[in-house]
Amino acid sequence: MKLKKFLIFCLILLSQSFANEKSIAGFSTSTYFNEQYITFNYEPNIRIHINVASVDLFDYSKAVNLALFALPNGNTIEQTIGKQMKDGVDWHYNIQNIGAQTRWLRKNSKNQNLVIAYLEAKQKSWPAWKSQSPEYEKICNNLVEYLTVIFPQTDIKVTLTGHSGGGRFIFSFMDAHNEIPNYIERICFLDSDYGYEEIYGQKLLKWLNSSTGNNLSIIAYNDSIALYNGKPFVSATGGTWYRSKMMKDFLDDHYDFQTVEDTSLINHQALDGRISIILKKNPRREIYHTVQVERNGFIHTMLTGTDYENSGYEYYGERVYDELIQEEELANAQFHFPPRSKNFQTGSQFMESMKQLNFSDREEAIYQEIIKGNTPDFLRNFKTIESQFKDNEGNIRLVKYEVLPDYLAIGCDTNFCRIPMGPITGQKIANQFGCLLPTRKLVDNIYKNASVKLKPVSYLPKENHNETIEKFIKHNDAINKQLYELNIKPGQLISGIKKDVIISNKLSDPNRNQHVTIYGWHRLNGRRIQPIYNGHHDVYVDYSHGIRLIKNEIFVDGNPFSVHEILKDSVLFKLISDEENPMEITRYLTERMWIDQHSPH
Repeated sequence: MKLKKFLIFCLILLSQSFANEKSIAGFSTSTYFNEQYITFNYEPNIRIHINVASVDLFDYSKAVNLALFALPNGNTIEQTIGKQMKDGVDWHYNIQNIGAQTRWLRKNSKNQNLVIAYLEAKQKSWPAWKSQSPEYEKICNNLVEYLTVIFPQTDIKVTLTGHSGGGRFIFSFMDAHNEIPNYIERICFLDSDYGYEEIYGQKLLKWLNSSTGNNLSIIAYNDSIALYNGKPFVSATGGTWYRSKMMKDFLDDHYDFQTVEDTSLINHQALDGRISIILKKNPRREIYHTVQVERNGFIHTMLTGTDYENSGYEYYGERVYDELIQEEELANAQFHFPPRSKNFQTGSQFMESMKQLNFSDREEAIYQEIIKGNTPDFLRNFKTIESQFKDNEGNIRLVKYEVLPDYLAIGCDTNFCRIPMGPITGQKIANQFGCLLPTRKLVDNIYKNASVKLKPVSYLPKENHNETIEKFIKHNDAINKQLYELNIKPGQLISGIKKDVIISNKLSDPNRNQHVTIYGWHRLNGRRIQPIYNGHHDVYVDYSHGIRLIKNEIFVDGNPFSVHEILKDSVLFKLISDEENPMEITRYLTERMWIDQHSPH
């Protein structure tokens, strides 16, 4: 009977994974064109936004063309996607419109699924990011390889593209390889090949010769004579005009180019259009840096060398995509873990790998696994809780906040483990995703609103057994056993299964400033087992500890605040804290080094 129940539970989990088999796991649905999207951080200094066609348009029978668009200097993802222009709207939203150009491409070239990933460096400059990142080659390579394995299709080809300083990301990826990988099918420089040197020409040559499906597409203009405020701003050899000509001269020794020239453009093509270099003339010495992209430039570089080239549009002609520009940017972009790669470890595999690690290495492994997205899909959707609380002046206010349905776990929907961790690791994860750990008052409120309340499972202390990976696994199995006996799917708001690592004024205790504060673990009668307690050093972790994340944005009577500012406010703090004073410290300090041993407790 036990085996039968377990198999039923596994089927429940599996059915949940494929409940909507056409949607991409972990993605949200946009209010614009019903597109699927996800936004997340990769490494501390890179933000990624992936946009996929709507469920109705995404065809699992077709290959995926994953276009990695490295942002231009000074632009955000939202500005690069674009939106309709109105009075007061920043001009940056109208100089690229890559979102609308992507929609046009999906509508007019239907032989594949076009997925676009926008890559934003924290510095708003890929050249600046590279100069500040000693391991830039490794990071760029790992990022590209990670993005190729988050989709279920095996037939995935990658386009490297970017505008302005985004070309530096392309060259940085090429720096990581002696030969450009065969999954790169198209490389596009949208007035962005400032960093071209002959070493890249050698790599491009080998890549172009390796497959008849590989395409190189470049647009540039004569920036060497362009004037800004009456003065040149690009050196004679440093701009894209000169660098594009350098690349063409190098390739000219290996391929026969056909050149078509008119009063506006010089169009060099070779290999039946697989190499396309278009140079915009500049007799008026103007700046065409963004105009080239805006006037169908992204569309054109994505279609050169294909049957769709120059079909239904004209490069540097009138914009063909205006009706596809979204009205506004996505408001309040949702929290997201990075998409879970099909190559990630299951929960069981990860827990097994942890058994021989010391505390410091174990915590680092947990942190890396979660920030790269190895979490179950059921854990990715926040639950909204609305409650009425009194502020410090006795006024009743409506508070709305969002909380993860369960405690942080590693693995997939069918094989995961809720993972206890130290408060420093929990705080680092919360920081990475713009979240916070709960207060004591919120832990009680979450229990009150939980749709699933389970009986706590506890073990008698025996030496340090409760601190071992084996006990973490045993406790997780006990929780799951209760769920499948009750025929409950993971993903509902659950409580009563763990003590919460919380934030409290106890974080300001000068005698215990390197301790963890825990609270909760409610019985079925609503009474908590664990009173608020900060007696353990912050390198103490046992099976009962859990990390649950709260979104940092909270609404009071419909107005948005950050949890941090509420907790520090002398009137509002009482809404989410039951302590006597506002909270001076709202985060565990993550700067100090881990102590690689357990303190007495």
